[in-house]
Amino acid sequence: MDIAVNTRFLLPGDKLEGIGRFSYETLSRLVRQHPEVTFHFLFDRAYDPRYLFGPNVVPHVLLPPARHPFLYVAWFEGAVALWLARHRPAAFLSPDGFTTLATTVPRVTVLHDLAFEHFPLDVGLLQRKYYHFFVPRFARASARLVAVSEATRADILRTYGIAPGRISVAYNAPADLFRPLLPDEQTRIREQFSDGRPYFLFVGALQPRKNLGTLLRAFDQFKEEGGAAVADAQLLIVGRKAWKAGPIFDAYQQMRHQESVRFTGRVADAELAGLYAAALATVFVPYFEGFGIPIVEAQASGCPVLTSDASCMPEVAGPGGAVLADPHSPAAIATGLTQLWHDAELRQRLVAAGTHNLHRFSWERSAGVLWDAVLQAVGS
Repeated sequence: MDIAVNTRFLLPGDKLEGIGRFSYETLSRLVRQHPEVTFHFLFDRAYDPRYLFGPNVVPHVLLPPARHPFLYVAWFEGAVALWLARHRPAAFLSPDGFTTLATTVPRVTVLHDLAFEHFPLDVGLLQRKYYHFFVPRFARASARLVAVSEATRADILRTYGIAPGRISVAYNAPADLFRPLLPDEQTRIREQFSDGRPYFLFVGALQPRKNLGTLLRAFDQFKEEGGAAVADAQLLIVGRKAWKAGPIFDAYQQMRHQESVRFTGRVADAELAGLYAAALATVFVPYFEGFGIPIVEAQASGCPVLTSDASCMPEVAGPGGAVLADPHSPAAIATGLTQLWHDAELRQRLVAAGTHNLHRFSWERSAGVLWDAVLQAVGS
């Protein structure tokens, strides 16, 4: 059997973020689990040979590179549709939420979130128009859909009226490199990144939905109210500058405790794993997410978590797995920071609950969900 796969998020170099990481982890397992299948990986640019996960992978570069709404149309409705018409695979699997309307090949599409439907002004005008026109049509044209959380599945059902039997759930999972570290290793990391001081950690791209402006105001309030008792507390913000990041830096400029906040930019995966393991707690308070992978990466690293009480975050954190706060309230987030700073027993309980929560997440299991969806699409 031949399966075509959209692999445009398997970017060269160490540039994998949420969707790219989901693609990498699930596809690498699918290739190994099904040597009897030929997987045709469709890239939109020169590819990294690391992503050819087995001898049963055949790479194809289809132009133009699709990183702009006009080019999305050219790639999916043009280059991809033409390739599918010529080669007629049994199915077309797309792990990044986009597919093509211009084919009769059965499609399996992974939808990571519908944030653009609820917060349309968080994305640019052209992206917004593309999403609003195409994504509902992609959802209805796909033989099977896969959501990355039950919250996202419910959102798709409500928003697009898709039949429940057509949507499966495949969670994200932490990579193997996220693990607890010994105290001396944690000390070394704190000396490198926070002058040896304890720190709260945020991980994610700098864009509106991550709610960093509110987090910065909350951290300022935490520092102001805590006084000398929290003087050493630092906030590390790890992630690249993405889109519409201006208000984040405006909020930073208005802070009274700017000296306690550090923007590291992107860091290598090994450094990121160490930063989680050495943090006093991870603070991840977006107002909307499809999954929220920093929650489980922190739990795998033995790090307590403060997260939002909205969207998928309570589902992902699990019972007792995080301190929950209203993402729209700086005061609520500041209260959570204060609790985590002062209460060592609370931190220990969160670590224990987070460790227990991890059994719910497995890339092998999620790859199996994708494969079942492919088989059901082929059968349809």
